[in-house]
Amino acid sequence: MRFDRLCMAILLVLVAPWAVKSGTGSGAVTGKVTYVGTPAKAEPIDMSKDPACVKLHAKPLLTEKVVTGPGNTLGNVVVYISAGADDAPAEGMSEVSFDQQGCRYTPHVLAVRVGQPIRFSNNDPLSHNIHTLAKVNREWNRIQPAQTPAFSYAYDKEEFIPVKCNVHPWMLGYIAVLKTSHFAVTSEDGTYTLPQLPPGKYTVTAWHELYGTQSRGITISGDETQIVNFLFYAKP
Repeated sequence: MRFDRLCMAILLVLVAPWAVKSGTGSGAVTGKVTYVGTPAKAEPIDMSKDPACVKLHAKPLLTEKVVTGPGNTLGNVVVYISAGADDAPAEGMSEVSFDQQGCRYTPHVLAVRVGQPIRFSNNDPLSHNIHTLAKVNREWNRIQPAQTPAFSYAYDKEEFIPVKCNVHPWMLGYIAVLKTSHFAVTSEDGTYTLPQLPPGKYTVTAWHELYGTQSRGITISGDETQIVNFLFYAKP
């Protein structure tokens, strides 16, 4: 009897970490992304090659390669769980939008899951072009004239994909295709939160289009909130 109980105890110790981690979880990771140094300044976008684009704006739009806020905060940073999360496939995930509006891609950085449908639309009164420069996934290039229906597409591999317009060379965006459901894209205040993490060990990664990638290892042991801040070194 004692032997049976001992075997059961050993079995529980071996299985319990996996069983707990596959649950919904109530732990979280939160933090702020900031920079030191001199970041590249947002500059007016020259749309003079297409007067139709110029007419859409009362004043010139600014570039979005580096978006900053008070206190040296950094926007457009994708923060996600790059290791440790046992996420199910993205079947049945709701569609997200990647739009062409005002002769720019909106949002500038879009994060989605592998298999999640992306709705590509053109809300401008002129033609645009979507050229996704994927290397791991399939690269494709598609003209989208004004007033044509939106279309959907889903990527099946993890990758950070630049997107450009061959018609309007200033148009540039990124699609971050991730295996995990735990991700966020910072706004100019630099903050992020990744909720619903079961107990376990994780790697938290932050990606910025100019300043690269950083990662931190953490351990969630219960329902606590871990604070993980990222500091990027900015150059003009």
